[in-house]
Amino acid sequence: MPHQPAASRYAQPDLYNRCGRSGLKLPRVSLGLWHNFGDVDDAANRRTLILRAFDLGITHFDLANNYGPPPGSAETNFGRVLHADLTAHRDELIISSKAGYDMWPGPYGDFGSRKYLLASLDQSLKRMNLGYVDIFYSHRPDPATPLEETMGALAHAVRSGKALYVGLSNYNPEQTARAAKILRELGTPCLIHQPKYHMFDRTVEHGLLDVLAQEGIGCIPFCPLAQGLLTNRYLAGIPADSRAGHDPRFLKPEHITEAKVGQIRALDALAKARGQSLAQMALAWVLRSPTVTTALIGASKVSQIEDNLGALKNLAFSAGELAAIEKILAG
Repeated sequence: MPHQPAASRYAQPDLYNRCGRSGLKLPRVSLGLWHNFGDVDDAANRRTLILRAFDLGITHFDLANNYGPPPGSAETNFGRVLHADLTAHRDELIISSKAGYDMWPGPYGDFGSRKYLLASLDQSLKRMNLGYVDIFYSHRPDPATPLEETMGALAHAVRSGKALYVGLSNYNPEQTARAAKILRELGTPCLIHQPKYHMFDRTVEHGLLDVLAQEGIGCIPFCPLAQGLLTNRYLAGIPADSRAGHDPRFLKPEHITEAKVGQIRALDALAKARGQSLAQMALAWVLRSPTVTTALIGASKVSQIEDNLGALKNLAFSAGELAAIEKILAG
């Protein structure tokens, strides 16, 4: 039986934020399916996470061709939930996918050629059983392919009706400015940029956010909670069921030093003084930038989604709080 969403899911009009200078609004918190939605994960839990997010007003679901494991399975699994439970609500959803990392054998399954990007988009649509995605990204720049070719492929995806908007991910400021100019000349403005951004990685503050503001491009930071470091998960050691405890590919135990834990504890105390969890404060801190449209969270439990959305109850920082955060991060 199709899911019946909660009638109150749009009760918070301030949950949505305009993306750059476009006409598109995105929820201030979006759900990414990078982890926990592959075939190795529990099917019932995958469905519960997606439906609870939608019930809470999260209308943007972010995927990529290689999400899993195995690669492609997150799109397949999302498509199953979409068509079993949310088909009637397709026009309320923003669904994104990306191509740019290694996806299939041979010379045509990686990076940024027109051949790879458009073939990958077709495969993603087939896996999700969709006629189009709302946003299609170049997942990373390709040093061996002319930027004009990669951007031309994105523009073609829109002209062919297989994507409504296009975006970039992992492009540096100079690459982003060039790409935005090419896309603008092709009549397909860049909607959004997806970089890594959190309290412990502020690379985007050194030029990228300025380029996005100048170009009118929205920003959707991934890993705003630093793979779970900016939560209370590691205050008393490394739990066995944590990211660092069972999947150290992206958060290695040796990176969780005593000095780092000391910073996390200090940030946690400041968050409590604000009436927030550490995760909520970390999300609010990323969203403080006027260029940031939405923060891209991951989740393995419904309670994490619910807690993360609580960040929206207190997005303001005093000058003293921001100064205290800077002092903590400076060590």
